[in-house]
Amino acid sequence: MTTIAYDAKRLVRNRTGLGNYSRTLVADLAQLLPQSYKMLLYAPDRGSDDLRSQVAESDRLHYVYPAKARSGLAKAIWRSWGIVKDLKRDKVELFHGLSGELPIGIKAAGIKSVVTIHDLIFLRHPEYYNPIDVAMYKAKFLLTCREADRIIAISECTKRDIMEYGGVDESRIEVIYQSCGKRFATSLTPERIEYTRQKLQLPQRFVLNVGTLEERKNLLLAVESLPMLPNDIHLVAVGRRTKYTDKVEKAAQKLGVANRLHVLSGIGDDDLQAIYNLAETFVYPSRYEGFGIPIIEAIQSSLPVVACTGSCLEEAGGPDCLYVSPDDPKMLALSIKQMLKGSVGRTERIEKSRIYVQRLENNDTARRVVELYNRM
Repeated sequence: MTTIAYDAKRLVRNRTGLGNYSRTLVADLAQLLPQSYKMLLYAPDRGSDDLRSQVAESDRLHYVYPAKARSGLAKAIWRSWGIVKDLKRDKVELFHGLSGELPIGIKAAGIKSVVTIHDLIFLRHPEYYNPIDVAMYKAKFLLTCREADRIIAISECTKRDIMEYGGVDESRIEVIYQSCGKRFATSLTPERIEYTRQKLQLPQRFVLNVGTLEERKNLLLAVESLPMLPNDIHLVAVGRRTKYTDKVEKAAQKLGVANRLHVLSGIGDDDLQAIYNLAETFVYPSRYEGFGIPIIEAIQSSLPVVACTGSCLEEAGGPDCLYVSPDDPKMLALSIKQMLKGSVGRTERIEKSRIYVQRLENNDTARRVVELYNRM
């Protein structure tokens, strides 16, 4: 039996981003890999019960935890270094780092490795990070580039960054787009959707943004576009608040549109799906992303999308979304107007975008990962 191991820290701890990627991919791989493959998920602890249970254990899929690491520091040391001893003990032949990291010494141990790198925003835009964090992330990235046999980049944009900042030869990098579940493509009943509108007191007409409310995500641009949109169009932003949120809300006050900005945090999955269904247009003005999963979710929910140029968002949304400069609120407003209900070509843009994102659904991502495993 061939044994493949995975870094499952984010899988059992993170509810979005890296966690969603890890859970979706591992669950799909469990369906696609032959019965002769054993899958071991190495996590520093059990994490969250509801997240861990999304990838159920079976005869050939098991979680592995450190035997002695109890403190946070001990767990970090185990994940970065001590895990190699356990990999050798368990006769692991291939290790997949799902969140941009590999343990030190895995190459010297003779264990083949592949790592998924999602983005290098900390190098492309270090101004959004603590300098100490940048130094630490950079050291881990360069170490991972040396250790990895193959690297998966989740977009062409990320591939270019890996080559530029890591000096990695193109032949070692495989672009495999991030998988996206089909949950947002499913329908909710009108009653469930209306329940969410009443519960959250959402306006009748609104443009939606989903993502952490941080400076890089550039929500301020959407707020600056509001005065140029019809007065009955509101902006609903769903995501975790940061200090940047205060800046956005102060700008809304100054522009006289504070009553049209609605910031929602701590929203559950069912309510989020309903919010997508209630929105009229999706706006994603981020300055830089590794991929942009919320764009896919919006398209699956039959929303037209307006996003920004400068990173990988054109890859995520495809040619039938609209893209503007991250510093041009006037153009953003004009583009949003083209995507409001009743606009010419809106329906066609939605239909073509839904066809475009189908390549990210089902098991296509996992199938390509299996092909990479086989080549290795």
